[in-house]
Amino acid sequence: MKARISRVVYNRSLCDGPGVRTLVFFQGCDIHCKGCQNPSTWDPAKGTEVDVSELADELEHNSINKKVTITGGEPLLQKEAVAELAETLDGRGFDVALYTGHSRSDVPDSVMRHIKYLKSGPFVESLKSTVIPFMGSQNQKFERIKK
Repeated sequence: MKARISRVVYNRSLCDGPGVRTLVFFQGCDIHCKGCQNPSTWDPAKGTEVDVSELADELEHNSINKKVTITGGEPLLQKEAVAELAETLDGRGFDVALYTGHSRSDVPDSVMRHIKYLKSGPFVESLKSTVIPFMGSQNQKFERIKK
C-alpha cells in the first residue's frame, strides 16, 4: 500500500507524545486550522508517495527507541495507510501515537487497536496552550489507548 507523506523527523520530538519520538508527517489536510504549525502539509497533491512497508522498515532502522508519532496534515485522510503502518509498527514492538484533528470516534478500530496514544481534536488558536503536555490547544484531548 502507498501513503503520501510530507516528511519524517527522526528522534527529536519531546512534545508529540511521551519520550523522544520520531514523527511521520502525513500529507493532506481537510481541517486547515487557523494558526496551524504545518500548513505545508495541507495540499494532498504535495509530499512524497512511499510504500508503507518500506516506510516501516526505514522507521525500524532509524528510530533509536521505537517511539513514533503519526501526525500531519491530517493522517485520517489516509486511513488505510495509517492502519497498515500502525499495525506493522505495533507488531514490531513500537510505541505508536496518532495525532488527529478529528474526533476519537473518527479513528477506525483498525487503527485504534494498534496505537498506544491518541491526541484528538482540532487546533483552536484562541485556546492555544504551551503548558498542557502533548497538545496545542485546550480543547484537544490526549489519552492512553493501550498499556
